[in-house]
Amino acid sequence: MSPLTAPLAYPATTLPIVVLGGGAAGFFGAIACAEANPGAEVFLLEKSPKLLSKVRISGGGRCNVTHACESAAQLVQHYPRGGRQLKEAFQKFGVPDTIAWFAKRGVKLKTEADGRMFPTTDSSETIARALEDAARQAGVRIYTRTAAERIEPLPEGGFRLALSGEGSAGLGPELRAARLLIATGGNPKSGAYDWLRDLGHAIAEPVPSLFTFNVPASPLRELPGVSVPHARVVLAGEKLQYEGPLLVTHWGVSGPAVLKLSAWGARRLHELGYHGTALINWAPAHTDDTLRPWAQQFRADNGKKQVAGHPQFGLPSRLWRTLVAEAGIGPETRWSEVPAKAQNRLLELLLRTPLQVQGKTTHKDEFVTCGGIPLAEVNFKTMESRRVPGLYFAGEVLDVDGITGGFNFQAAWTTGYLAGQAMAAATRPRAQPAAAAE
Repeated sequence: MSPLTAPLAYPATTLPIVVLGGGAAGFFGAIACAEANPGAEVFLLEKSPKLLSKVRISGGGRCNVTHACESAAQLVQHYPRGGRQLKEAFQKFGVPDTIAWFAKRGVKLKTEADGRMFPTTDSSETIARALEDAARQAGVRIYTRTAAERIEPLPEGGFRLALSGEGSAGLGPELRAARLLIATGGNPKSGAYDWLRDLGHAIAEPVPSLFTFNVPASPLRELPGVSVPHARVVLAGEKLQYEGPLLVTHWGVSGPAVLKLSAWGARRLHELGYHGTALINWAPAHTDDTLRPWAQQFRADNGKKQVAGHPQFGLPSRLWRTLVAEAGIGPETRWSEVPAKAQNRLLELLLRTPLQVQGKTTHKDEFVTCGGIPLAEVNFKTMESRRVPGLYFAGEVLDVDGITGGFNFQAAWTTGYLAGQAMAAATRPRAQPAAAAE
């Protein structure tokens, strides 16, 4: 690598604006900047050969673009980290703005029953193509297989980047930038942020968020694929719980209830080494005080019915039969024949089925981390660094993360947009004062 000392040929007034990262936040930032300041050169550099990889795989290939929230105040409630800082940002560019942005580019979104919003095509390629087309139309110059190995802030302002990768041949080993947006995403390895530490930023240590629970000795291991629309998951001994759909898997439990719990408890679960007891309440509308009277009345009214053959609380029959068997109740046993001890055991399992968690698994091919650039070090009005003038951040490189449901993408659109607008304004030529009258 050549030393970063040789002067570049072009003057500072013509330096490009550079975006690092070809994901959702990077594309949105580059497009917003190029559209707001058509006279600026905007370069987008992506170190891998693929663009918008996470966009393409999200939502099972459908791309969960955002979530139907009526206000910024409602939206921020879904961010374990960053909600307070994002509130004003969402007022500037929120869910309605995202919907309008894609609609303007020919992409209509639809809202599903749980609030998640997808393109009407149910294809993530629709979103990826819209972003790529918008970038090209705005004049963004895109380079794949191009990485910034080192970034040097310059005394006179701007940055000098040492480049590597096959795609950097057209740019040379060095590139100078007027403004720089970091949108390189999250990373579970602390060392991956060393280059940002070198710029003078602290790093909130990254830990995984949005993951499923491994339960090797699960009593439900013969029920993969069984789902329950509403369950409560509680981490025993902790103030961590969440309600929502739950899915039984080959390796343990997943579904929104588990994923959202993992997000809110990301740091605590990391401290626990991803070991603990998850208590599943299969009838979250009930407590001990209400379930026992229900059982007494149901038994009095349905004494001749077989327990295993008549699932309650909307539970799938396979799950109900498993809970009944775990309680020690035979498959032919009628309600009137159930011993008190076995009935109490069944009620306990309905409210608190214990699952011994021993590790985690990434949700599908997606990963989300909490950690990254501390929020206090960023001006959330512009997304500019408070430590390094001219340096901006967007997306998951920040210590911001949302629960599953389109919230991480909304944070990417918002922070990318604000950063792009701010960079455009900062590099837009100032209007010349009017000449004095003769």
